[in-house]
Amino acid sequence: MKNMTLAQIAEACNGRLFGDATIREISGVTMDSRQVQRGDLFIATVGERVDGHSFIDDVFDKGALAVICEKAPANPKGPYILVENSLIALKNIAKWYRMQLNIKVVGITGSVGKTSTKEFISSVLTRKYSVLKTEGNFNNEVGLPLTILKIRDHHEVAVLEMGISDFGEMHRLSEIAKPDICVITNIGQCHLENLGSRQGILKAKTEIFDFMSEDGRVCINGDDDMLATLQEIRGMKPIRFGLNKNNDIYADHILPMGLHGSTCSIHVNDQSFPVSVPLPGEHMVFNTMAAASVGTLLNMTNAEIAEGISMVKPVGGRSNIIWHEDWTIIDDCYNANPVSMKAAIVLLNMADTRKIAVLGDMFELGSDEVELHKGVGAYAAASNIDVLVCVGKLSSSMYDGACEKFKGKLLYFETRDKLIESLPAILKKGDTILVKASHGMGFDQVVKALQ
Repeated sequence: MKNMTLAQIAEACNGRLFGDATIREISGVTMDSRQVQRGDLFIATVGERVDGHSFIDDVFDKGALAVICEKAPANPKGPYILVENSLIALKNIAKWYRMQLNIKVVGITGSVGKTSTKEFISSVLTRKYSVLKTEGNFNNEVGLPLTILKIRDHHEVAVLEMGISDFGEMHRLSEIAKPDICVITNIGQCHLENLGSRQGILKAKTEIFDFMSEDGRVCINGDDDMLATLQEIRGMKPIRFGLNKNNDIYADHILPMGLHGSTCSIHVNDQSFPVSVPLPGEHMVFNTMAAASVGTLLNMTNAEIAEGISMVKPVGGRSNIIWHEDWTIIDDCYNANPVSMKAAIVLLNMADTRKIAVLGDMFELGSDEVELHKGVGAYAAASNIDVLVCVGKLSSSMYDGACEKFKGKLLYFETRDKLIESLPAILKKGDTILVKASHGMGFDQVVKALQ
């Protein structure tokens, strides 16, 4: 890794280096002892269940070049850097490393759709560039530094998802990532417990601009009422995308093809081109426009952008359609808030079969959590769903919100496990089943049971 000798790393994280301080550079960085490769730097952290310091001997046996630790090993088998806080050291090392890189960084945030937008942008940029993207849920103050530390000399663009739940977090993420292009998908109703209101969410998300490069550009959803208030960032107007033709980039002639996706036309710089969107839902059309915005900024042709969009693959837990032999599963169980819940219900309504919505608790909604759950229930009741299954303590309010007007079959289960036990009695062959809840509900187990 470029400019990543032990001496430089120790200086970057204000640590004390013990042992051999030769000029050799590390090969990679990991916090997972199971993933250590020869030449890696292992960062030992103290977790709620596991203390990484107990694996220091093991990682040296696997060929680790050195470790970062908060507690000095009794009989060190190799060099180590002693720090006060390993997680802070990780962030400082990532900041240092980012400064050594000659690479364009695209930072993506928003209340809903960060991951799918990341996939669209990455797929487009891969048509022309060597791209590194955030994997899995590595979008926080641990995952983002680890992702940056995976960048290598051959990479030309990094596409980084940036997720937060409180004020100040995005400021710190921006300082690490130093994005050249900032993309904000929308301002919804998530993390209200900490951020208080949509105005608070806007304030927290726009901290992404704090360390944007001097000539950085911003791409925003121009149809979002909160983002529409952003008229100028660092003296430059943001690039707006949406369905409204007043946006810089817009889409029209949208032709839904059910759960198989859609087609549309995208308009960029007084030109238009047809696009095949392989993932279903109008919100995916917004993702195509975000990708077109970034692709245009990075000098890609319309043909390259269209090809990249057509090649997007679904991500597990996020509007992932699973074509099972007995039924169709819409696996959208990675996370949930009122906006994404309603979008998923719209997606379910595209099915031409019996439709079942299995919806669970939405977390971190603050003092309005009861009313917000009721609102989702009422929205589901007004839709064309045949069976609504509400799961979890908070979702009793969702059940209450649906009770008055729901014309189909309405069920409630206090726990996920009780739901799973009852699935055989609920389902019929040919059903389309939406599975959605906040990550903490563990609804991936429901998807596994359906499969």
